[in-house]
Amino acid sequence: MEPLLKAENISKSFGTLPVVLNVSLEVHPGEVVGVIGQSGSGKSTLAMLLAGFYTADEGELYFKGNQLKWPFHVRSLGIEVIHQSPSLAEDLDITSNIFLGNEIGWPILGKWLKVPNRHRMDQEAAQILETLGMKFSSLRLSVANLTSEQRQMIAIARVMTYKPDLIIIDDPTRLLGYSNQQNLLTLIQMWQKQGISVLFSSNNLDHLLAVTDRIIVLRKGRQVAKYRTDDVDRDEILAKMIGTSDQQQLTPIIWALDSYYRAREQAESIQQSKALVEKDLVAQETFRRKLIDQLAEQVTVLDSANLALQDAQRRLLTELEQERKHLAREIHDQIIQDLLSTNYQLEEVEADDDAPPSLRENLISIRTNIRGLIEELRVICGNLRPPTIDSLGVGAAIQSFAQEWARWTNISLKLETDENLGRFPETIALSIFRIVQEGLNNVYKHAEASEVKVSLKHTSPRSLMIAISDNGKGIPDDFDLSTLSSKGHYGLLGVSERVALLGGRLRLQNQVSGGLLIQVEIPHPRVETMLSAVNTDTAF
Repeated sequence: MEPLLKAENISKSFGTLPVVLNVSLEVHPGEVVGVIGQSGSGKSTLAMLLAGFYTADEGELYFKGNQLKWPFHVRSLGIEVIHQSPSLAEDLDITSNIFLGNEIGWPILGKWLKVPNRHRMDQEAAQILETLGMKFSSLRLSVANLTSEQRQMIAIARVMTYKPDLIIIDDPTRLLGYSNQQNLLTLIQMWQKQGISVLFSSNNLDHLLAVTDRIIVLRKGRQVAKYRTDDVDRDEILAKMIGTSDQQQLTPIIWALDSYYRAREQAESIQQSKALVEKDLVAQETFRRKLIDQLAEQVTVLDSANLALQDAQRRLLTELEQERKHLAREIHDQIIQDLLSTNYQLEEVEADDDAPPSLRENLISIRTNIRGLIEELRVICGNLRPPTIDSLGVGAAIQSFAQEWARWTNISLKLETDENLGRFPETIALSIFRIVQEGLNNVYKHAEASEVKVSLKHTSPRSLMIAISDNGKGIPDDFDLSTLSSKGHYGLLGVSERVALLGGRLRLQNQVSGGLLIQVEIPHPRVETMLSAVNTDTAF
């Protein structure tokens, strides 16, 4: 099928700034094509080029098989345009603006001049506005006195007085509330059923996924992808929009978009309820209760979503710990044992009286390397799953890790724990160990410290305070925990996530004497106290 609109290698620059670069697209009869991209990607400029308002520097444009030369008058071709900001005749009323240039009346002096039939235009204007869900006290109101949203809906109503072949929509939804955005989407679907083609440029990906047949993605003025809407998902489109497939970068953007659209819908819903209350004072109490119930329902939904995310994170951490435990066991029970066996065999060869001296020297060197490798593997096992945590508890596991950490990093470490630290459930014990582990690793990687102190103290029978302080450089004044993942730093972020899942509190504070103080207070079930395997005050 021949396309209704066809653009080939269209480019446009403003001065030395290229805005649209070699974009080609097609719109077939009765098809809805979406154009999306980040702010500054060239969407609006492309729409204005296709509508004849801008002249292209390069490229060709065809409509119904005929090549168009810029500038051109779109309405004479059967093309209507809905702009981002409506262009209305300020001195005219609502009806006159809706039928501007397409008045209903009796022709005089040929077809170019008409005597307007105001009664009939008012009737049809009222029907169009009713279709759009718009009501006005009078159609004689000047559009200069209307809100931006009402003016945008008048501009959309004007398009409905024509029977175009193509409608170009340049993201008018930024001026529209949620209900009118939905009205526009319904209208686009109605136009499609009538065989009218639509080119819909928008920043709202959900809108495009709801009504389009195909989606074109722009980035920095270039067309970087095109999809059949039924064959693509949101993540793939977003990846093309921002130029990455890295899920760690995509996830915050997806959450931000979802949160923005959800918040806007909720705000619009609340605003509509508020307007109803103000309009009908008699029913004020009823609407007030409705508004409160709606807010309560929204809070409940958000709480449920948050709990679901927390459950998913807990399952992820549990599975990660199980995988670490399995891997540590495999290394200890198989690889280390195999290396020990090999070492014993080499020792027997070395003890053979018939072995040449040179061979003995080589064997001694090999056995030394094997012992070093075994020690390194034991450290890895300890990091994956502290071997003492199941048998002696988290206190002993932290003592063992702290001692090894101090030896490995050459940083002086002082460990203080309650004499009767007690035994914790496995999940909490592992979280406590990981918090200390990540805190110390953060000191080694970023603090430039020579001394560090770790303290585990009960603030109550059901609350534990973990404090990690160092004499390093501390954190900058503009430190933002939420930006760490984008910089590849996950230590403190992992601590904060574990603390949140435990229902605890995290505090980061630069000390007056220098260095950073990390304080974590976590609640836990009342533990059965026992004599701790670690001393109350231990220095390494």
